[in-house]
Parts: sequence; C-alpha cells; structure tokens
Amino acid sequence: MTDSARFQNRGALVLLCALLGTLCMMGSGQVRYSVPEELDKGSFVGNIAEDLGLEPQQLAGRGVRIVSRGRTELFALHARSGSLVTAGRIDREELCAQSAQCLVKFNILVEDKLKIFEVEVEVTDINDNAPDFLTQEMEIKIGELTSPGTDFPLKTAFDPDVGINSLQSYQLSHSDFFSLAMKSVSDGTKYPQLVLERALDREDKEVHQIVLVASDAGEPVHSGNLYIQVVVLDANDNPPVFTQPEYRVSVQENLPVGTRLLTVNATDPDEGFNAQVSYVLDKMPGKIAQMFSLNSVTGDISLLRNLDYEDAMFHEIKIEAVDGPGLLSRAKILVTVLDVNDNAPEITITSLTGSVPEETTPGREVALIHVHDRDSGQNGQVTVSVLGNMPFNLEKSIGQYYRLVTARSLDREQVPKYNITLRATDGGIPPQTTDTHISLQVTDTNDNPPAFTHASYSAFIQENNPRGASIFCVTAQDPDSTENAQVTYALTEETVQGSPLSTYVSINSDTGVLYALHSFDYEQVRDLQLQVTACDNGKPPLSSNVSLRLFILDQNDNVPEILYPTLPTDGSTGVELAPRSAEPGYLVTKVVAVDRDSGQNAWLSYRLLKASEPGLFSVGLHTGEVHTARALLDRDALKQSLVVAVQDHGQPPLSATVTLTVAIADSIPDVLADLGSLESPASPGDSDLTLYLVVAVAVVSCVFLAFVIVLLAVRLRRWHTSRLLQASAGELAGLPASHFVGVDGVQAFLQTYSHEVSLTADSRKSHLIFPQPNYADTLISQESCEKSEPLLVPQDFLEAKGETKLPQILATSQSSNYNGL
Repeated sequence: MTDSARFQNRGALVLLCALLGTLCMMGSGQVRYSVPEELDKGSFVGNIAEDLGLEPQQLAGRGVRIVSRGRTELFALHARSGSLVTAGRIDREELCAQSAQCLVKFNILVEDKLKIFEVEVEVTDINDNAPDFLTQEMEIKIGELTSPGTDFPLKTAFDPDVGINSLQSYQLSHSDFFSLAMKSVSDGTKYPQLVLERALDREDKEVHQIVLVASDAGEPVHSGNLYIQVVVLDANDNPPVFTQPEYRVSVQENLPVGTRLLTVNATDPDEGFNAQVSYVLDKMPGKIAQMFSLNSVTGDISLLRNLDYEDAMFHEIKIEAVDGPGLLSRAKILVTVLDVNDNAPEITITSLTGSVPEETTPGREVALIHVHDRDSGQNGQVTVSVLGNMPFNLEKSIGQYYRLVTARSLDREQVPKYNITLRATDGGIPPQTTDTHISLQVTDTNDNPPAFTHASYSAFIQENNPRGASIFCVTAQDPDSTENAQVTYALTEETVQGSPLSTYVSINSDTGVLYALHSFDYEQVRDLQLQVTACDNGKPPLSSNVSLRLFILDQNDNVPEILYPTLPTDGSTGVELAPRSAEPGYLVTKVVAVDRDSGQNAWLSYRLLKASEPGLFSVGLHTGEVHTARALLDRDALKQSLVVAVQDHGQPPLSATVTLTVAIADSIPDVLADLGSLESPASPGDSDLTLYLVVAVAVVSCVFLAFVIVLLAVRLRRWHTSRLLQASAGELAGLPASHFVGVDGVQAFLQTYSHEVSLTADSRKSHLIFPQPNYADTLISQESCEKSEPLLVPQDFLEAKGETKLPQILATSQSSNYNGL
C-alpha cells in the first residue's frame, strides 16, 4: 500500500474517532470521549464547553481548567473554541500497555463555582508498532540424528498494539528441511515451532539459514524478522523439561531486595553435556527483566528491585531451560503482589489564595485541596485535618476534595502570616500520615492611625542658633504595613507675633526632624507651642496630633544698657552737681542700667573704673549710686571725671562704661563763674559758632530780664495803687493775702524755667530749648531774679576755658541734684 493511501486511511480513522468522541453528558457530571492515539498536539477531542453548558469565552473568565492527579497532562483546553484538545502525542502502549481498553480519567474544575466534572477519554489503538522479536538472530543446534517431524520452539515476537493491530501470524521462509508449526498452550497463546521435515546430514550441510516473519493484521500490515541459524550437531534429541509448566507465588510488596521468591527446576533425560541444563529469562518487554533475577545454575528467582502493588498487582515471568547443545523448554511464573500500607496519603493543593484581607468575614475560601492514597482498601481511606489552634476549618466538597475556609475574622497586626499545616492520615495499621504546609499572608487594611511615642514633647534650643539647625525629632509608629504604615509629618499652621509659624520652624515630612528656619532671640521669643500631625498614606488616611513646646534658652548676648545718664542725641555732655559742703556719703547721682538677658546674665554690678580724683567718690556695687567718699576740699578740682563700669554675670561677662562729669559747686551760677575762668584753645570755626551762641543767649537773657522788669513794674504799680486806695478808702484790709507774692514766687518761676532748658557740651553744635514760660500769678522781685541759676553753658565758652571734652550734663535744678534720681 502506498504512503498516500495509508495517510488517507489514517485521516479517515481520525475523523471517525473524533466524531465518535463527542458524547453526551453521562450521569453525575461525567463526560466521555474517544480519541485515537498518536494525534498531533492540539487535535480536537470534544466540545467540552458545550458539554458543560458554558460559552467558549467563559472558560478563562470562570477559571475552567484541567485537574489531574500527579501525571503529565495529556489534554488541554482551547480557550477560544471551548474544545478539549490533545496536549501532545499520546502513546497508547506507553499509557496502558496491552490492556484491552485504555481509559484516561481526569477532572475539570470550574473554579469560580468550585465545581468538579469527571471526564473520561478512551484512547483507541492504531497500528503504529511492528511485531518485534526483541532480538534479530537466533541459533538452534540440532543433532544430525534428529528424526523428521521433531519440532523446535522459536522466539516469539511481541507487538504492543492490541486487537487486529497486534501479532497475528508467523511465516517461515522457504526451506527444504524445515516448516513452521504453531503450538497452543492452556491460555490460548500460540508459540511458533520449527519442524524438521527431512533428516539432516551434517557432512552435507552444517548450517541452515532461515527467516521467521511475524506479521500483524493492521492497516498497513507491519512485520518483524527473526534470522534463524540452524547448526547441525550430533545426537541430542531431548530438551529439558520443567517440573510444571506454570509456577505461582504470592508475595508482599515490602519484601526487601534480594529475597528469593521460588526455585524452578528442569530435567534432561540426555546424558553428559547434552543433559547440562541452564536457566535464562526469556526476553520480556518493560521493566520485568529489571525487577527479577534468575540464577542460571540453581533456578532461584529473586528480587532486583522493590515491588509496588500500586504500580502492578501481578507480574508474569517467562523462563527457559536450555541444555548443553541448546535444546530448550519454557515455563511461566506468575507473581501476585499483596498490598501493605506502604504509601503515605498525598495532599494536592488544587487551588490556593495566597492572601486574605484582615477583618474578612468567616467562611472566606482559602484553598481547595485533594487527598489521595495509592494503597487499597482500608489502607487507602484518608482523613484530613488542620493542625494547631488555627482560625481555619476544612469543609467537605465532592469526592476527596476539601475546602479550607476561615473560621473567624483575622487581624494582621496580631498575626501577619499564617503557616497552616494540613495532615492527612490513612486507615492502615500502623497509619501513615502526610503533612503539607500552606503559607497565607494577611493583607493589611488601614485600621490603625499613627501613634507618637510620647503624649507630648518638650525641646530646648539656645538662642542665636544657626539657621537650618536640627532642633528635635518626633517619631510616630503605625502598626499597619506598606503604604498604610508610611507616616508623613506636618506642622499645624499658626502665627507667632503676627508671623506664620512656618517662618520659624519646619519639619521633614519623612523623618519628623524639626529644623530652625530662624535664628531665635530669647529677648523676643521665649517659647513656641507647636502642633505636629502624623498622617499615614492609607485610603482613607488616618492621623494623630501631638503638642511640642520649644523653649528658647538665653545666652549672654546683650551688653548692659545704661539708661541714666543718657547721651543726648546731639552729642552734648551732662554734668552732675555736688555742693562743696557735701558730707561723706552724699548721693551725687545714680547710674541706672538694665540687661535684656535673663537670669544671672542680667545680674548687674557697678564699679568705679577710673576717677580724676581717686578716693573722692565711691559707687554702690549693686545700686550704681555715686556717693562722696570723703568731705570735699577747696583743693579739689571743680570738674571731676568718673568712669563707671557696669558688668553682668554671664559667661563670658559683658560690660559697658559711662563717663560722668561732676561739677563741685554750691549753685549753677558758681559753676558758670568757675567754668568761665577756665581757658581752652578753640579753633577759629568753633569760636565763631560759640560767639553766635553767646550773643543768642545774651539776647534771650535781656528779653527775659526786660520781661521780668516790666512784670515787676506792673506789680509794683498795682500794689502802689492798691495801697493808695486802701489808705484813702480804708476798705482794702479784707483782701486775701494770696494776691501778694514776695521773692519766693520769682524763685519758683525761675526754678520752673530751669527745668525746661538744657545745654550740650563737647559738641560743635550747641542745643538750646526755649520753653514756654510758666506765668504764675505771682509778683517777681529783684531778689528772686538775683537767685536765678544760669542753665546753659556754651560749648565755645567751655572750649575757651580748656575743657574740650566734658561728659554729658543733665540740666536739672539744684534741688534735683540733691535728691538723686
């Protein structure tokens, strides 16, 4: 038959099988198909989507997939067409050996509904194997005295196909001396035998070459050849004979390797070399030859490998007994394997959810598992349980399937991950167990706000800190995970002294470190009240607040500030007045100073740093009061210069100095008279300026004097008129005495005026203040005018007297100098 015809026949067979493969649902959710072996990958088997009542496009969406138990998947689902197709080439002989019917069973899982459907596919045989003798050559030794009609057993061929595709017939090539005969045994098996048709003559022909052809009846017909070489020997006409044609033995599957199963025996009636019998295993397919060994001399059958009841419940061993010249006979050994509980249960995770969100409701599906035990009977009965005190339950599904579900809601912050141990136990004695582990992650939900490590915080920073300096660090912890535990920090916006808080401090949103954006001044801001917010990145975000009080620590950064005596803005110098009649301890003046710092940085002490007349004055250490240390003498200079130092108690200490000029005189006119006697060189420019000032003062004095004289004249005239009226009428005796003012009223007027005028010395610009006169309703007398004190000392006049640098003079009345500040 040509290759084209064979291909057409095979295609027709495939089409026929495919049409036969599309079967209807067979009770209890079982689907059955039929498909020939050796189809290409992706070949159509059946419309599984239609048979399951699904649309093809729903297969992927509903998680429809094939579930098989520990074997290579032979079939696959075509998602687009909804068909069941082959996952690769299927070899029926490898799958089912020579079984009359080859069925492949598997399950199809509809995952969204957790439904299981049983599918059964019958794999039909095609003639894809030729008969094989397992060896291509055979040698037969025949004695030349062998009688015609004697038959000699030949090697049998093996064809793994079944039915008409298996071995059907033998044919012998043409020979004048031999023919082929078939011998049947009790089980119906036929063995080829070589029959001697004519007597052999070794001297005529020593070796005969013939071919035995084994053929099947498939389409196309396949055949195999055995090349037989017949060697003619002298008289050995009896083959060995076994004591029984078939041996039977039953053994447990857990027998150790090397155990002897039984001993076979064959005898040969010949003598000598022709009677020497040896035992050999007949060539057998598969793994049988690798499991048993046969001692060629003793005939002992022993184990080479462990038996397994689950792989094969019985084994058929073919043996041969061969005598010296080569005559043989055959026997069969049937080994029945008895089951023992040697297989632990198997746990298969069919479907698994790797994570479950916390706070989920009880009954949430975690996994779908399948348990199986390869043993039989009671040894194959399996129970499964969850070990430990776990919040999970097992619920029975169909068959040997179980669902693992949650027994209660989970909390990730308590247990973030569960290692679940499932134990399967069979019913054998002793029972076998198998453990499998499932790792289940509990996914986080944002159910915890960030929490600060303290209820409130206090931080300290020295003033005059550098900008950008790190102040403090706050930390908040969130027991959640991933983005739910990512904490960001922020400051609540407030105002400090009218400025936004963000201009003073900032916070790193990731680390919680506070930074100073401003160089703090303790004298301006002593503390800040901050509100820090920690917020996670969950949805929705959760947050918490904490208060932080930032204290500014003082540094000794301020020099003592002298409040009195003050330096006038125009550069003039004040003078303090001390009468020559002052006793020791007389209060001349008081130095008043303050320090803007606090604490010991603001504690001030006073000391006399320098004096023109040492020992004449003393300064109170803590009060700053300047007292005379002794009685004033005539030899003491009119002008005394004192330098007073004011120092704080900071580390390091800071200090300031002030220069006091004390004029020793009983009255201001005396001061001016004494200062007028002093000579001081002056520059031409300063002399001109001083001359103008003197002229201005003289004019003012003259105007004032004229005003006083006019006022006195008016008062005297009124007084004279009143006296005349009193003398003439005699009615003025009842007038109030307050209408008559003596010399004291004028002195009070001048005293008021003296408080309104000041003079600056040691400056190129003298300063005059012309106040509004305080016109008292009193009469000013000549005596009171004579007692008025000159208040202004021209700078040029002082420089002409040799006093170029006079300290500040505070123009006060004599009474104010006597009373201090």
